[in-house]
Amino acid sequence: MAATAQAPPAVGSGARPMAVALVLVLGSIMITLDQTVVNVALNRLSADFGAPLGTVQWVATAYALALAAVIPSAAWAVGRFGARRLYLAAIAAFAAGSALAGLAWNIESLIAFRAVQGLSGGLVMPVGMTILLRAAGPDRLGRLMSTLGLAVLVGPLAGPVLGGRLIDAVSWRWMFFVNLPVAAAVVALAARVFPRDAAGTRTPLDVLGLLMLSPGLAALLYGVTTGGDRGDFGSARVLVPLAAGALLVAGFVLRALTVRHPLIDLRPFRDRTFAAATGTLALFATGYFGTMLLLPLYLQVVRSESATVAGLLGIPFALGSGTAMQVAGRIVDRVPPGRLVPVSVTTALAGFGLFTVQLSADAPYWGLCAAMLLMGAGGGATMMPAMTAATRGMSHEQAPAASTTVNLVNTASGAIGTALASVVLSALMSGLVPDDPDGGGALQAVHRLSPRAHAAVAGPLADAFRHTYAFALVLLALALVPALLLPRRTARK
Repeated sequence: MAATAQAPPAVGSGARPMAVALVLVLGSIMITLDQTVVNVALNRLSADFGAPLGTVQWVATAYALALAAVIPSAAWAVGRFGARRLYLAAIAAFAAGSALAGLAWNIESLIAFRAVQGLSGGLVMPVGMTILLRAAGPDRLGRLMSTLGLAVLVGPLAGPVLGGRLIDAVSWRWMFFVNLPVAAAVVALAARVFPRDAAGTRTPLDVLGLLMLSPGLAALLYGVTTGGDRGDFGSARVLVPLAAGALLVAGFVLRALTVRHPLIDLRPFRDRTFAAATGTLALFATGYFGTMLLLPLYLQVVRSESATVAGLLGIPFALGSGTAMQVAGRIVDRVPPGRLVPVSVTTALAGFGLFTVQLSADAPYWGLCAAMLLMGAGGGATMMPAMTAATRGMSHEQAPAASTTVNLVNTASGAIGTALASVVLSALMSGLVPDDPDGGGALQAVHRLSPRAHAAVAGPLADAFRHTYAFALVLLALALVPALLLPRRTARK
């Protein structure tokens, strides 16, 4: 195993599962808030720093990549430092990274400080899931996981609206400063509510595996985004990181299959349910989260809306997602995942299809919002049941490694999807507007257009967004394949 878990707290140890879950919700809200709040700021950051989309999207991608980079070491760190102590330290470090991001002086420093946020924030979800898995029995896991899913409702719901308002009324810097009082509250409550760590068995950290996986993923995404920016995937600047990244990831997989204590234990993938659930998550999250940056950009670039309006128009998506997640979390303990998840994926696919076909420069907002309700509902009813299906059969000893793997797949897929979506959109937008003389790319070129010139290219720009959404449709359709392999009967107890 990637780590040997600490002994679970004994029954009657004073740990209250629902109180633990609610504190975890508050911490997770802060993390999801920072993942969603930046999407409405990309257009403003591009304007303020004079950076093209391919560069400014790294404000989101660097955060997600850093999350993915640290997640593999979470299981080892839980065994080494204890889940409670590790969670408190991660929240405090995230607050420090937020303060640094708010003080950033250029796009490069902002990207670097976002990575600092990600390195600490990446521990919050897997360590929190480990704490929850130990506090809950199998019969209550679905309900408590749905409670934890409140973060996925509140974060995406409040993040874009709050971020848009702060951007328009104050400054984008307050998107990060707002984390500080939340972090202080989480630390105070967690120190009071979480059970004390029990003694655990320590295992060595697979340092070589860590040095292969994290840089490998980063090199692959850097190659993809650089090739998209330049419109040339044949140059050495693109081929070298692509080849290096592929070799590092392949080397990591080979090492994980042969060493005694791998960074990520790949043996659970031999289990059909675990493999099908994580396969569904990988394909679904790549398409679903990869398009998160598209809606705010469409509203600001094509429809000339403010950041506040862009955030408000994203409410139906977040509302559908959070509501469906709560419903799905309460029935996943009774309905087999093989019956629930395929229906949820199909619902999301229908929503994305309806949204894509009507996307234009003057599409009625009521139609787009109706489609977003379906998109969000399908996503919310897919993610948490699939994660629950993957982790439900794991023992206390397997819990850290299982939650680590599931969160790694989910986070890495989102980062990959964001990078791919920005590459596709940048390629489709190039040539639609005159080149920006300062090298700021298509976004900066759009900002310089007169109202008449903007009206002339609004239709083609909307087409570029519509074609980029088609990329998500393909991935969601592919996610149906592993979803249909999930168990269609409830396991006997």
